[in-house]
Amino acid sequence: MGAEDEILKIGKKLEKLISSNTADHSSALDLLKALRDTKMTLEVLQKTRIGMTVNNLRKASSNDEVVSLAKTLIKHWKRLLPADSPGGISRSNSRSSGDASSQRMDETSNDGTEESKGDSSKDGQSGQTRTQNTTDAVRIKCRELLSNALKASEIPDGAHNPDELAASIEDAIFEEFGNTEMKYKNRVRSRVANLKDARNPQLRQNVLIGLISAQKIASMSAEEMASKEMKQLREKLTKEAIDDHQMAKTGGTTTDLFKCGKCRKNNCTYNQVQTRSADEPMTTFVFCNECGNRWKFC
Repeated sequence: MGAEDEILKIGKKLEKLISSNTADHSSALDLLKALRDTKMTLEVLQKTRIGMTVNNLRKASSNDEVVSLAKTLIKHWKRLLPADSPGGISRSNSRSSGDASSQRMDETSNDGTEESKGDSSKDGQSGQTRTQNTTDAVRIKCRELLSNALKASEIPDGAHNPDELAASIEDAIFEEFGNTEMKYKNRVRSRVANLKDARNPQLRQNVLIGLISAQKIASMSAEEMASKEMKQLREKLTKEAIDDHQMAKTGGTTTDLFKCGKCRKNNCTYNQVQTRSADEPMTTFVFCNECGNRWKFC
């Protein structure tokens, strides 16, 4: 546990350097050397996700020495991973353990270079399309919001990595609109709100475990994302509205005793329904044959 705690501390320091965009190459080198001198195990690598952090540093740094040492560490750590797939990476093991580090390293070729941005090949185990890297501040922020929404509560066993899923969802939305203008932002906001909705936990879980793909959640309508209870409520209200309309229009009695509040005409149809207890008077529903206005007269 001592080594794990130390690696977690180093990881947090590296993340601060990455997020601050400072050119503190000396500090980055010292931290990488500390990682190099620390005995790494597969369990610690998976728990700390230090592979993802080092790979992010490699991408963000412009210093050759930092990049070189980061590549060396990644190559060394890849040897710890199961060797039942090309490159020494076990996708099934890394997915089931939620290890983002092994996936990130597998997306890096042996010489440390990234897959091309246009790569649309899919992970055979998860079915998620590899996402494009981006330096756009709006897109990065949207990915962060989606990731936080996916992490809003306990993550189920066997779930895919929330950060990777968030990037895939954002990537699909961006591909649809081709920009980060209002339609793009509204689409992201609606995904975030629905994924964070405590009344609809099934949606978030289905996305995390892969029952709903990143591409599908990116394009689902509000009705499709709604919980089962909300869908049933909407169907009930819709049916009631249709029934009320049909009842007032076809099952009522024509009268000129009521005046429409909108068009001020007296061409109306009404009917009475017992909506309360038997000893209470019936409720009168009125429909204006002129303008279609409906109201309740008690």
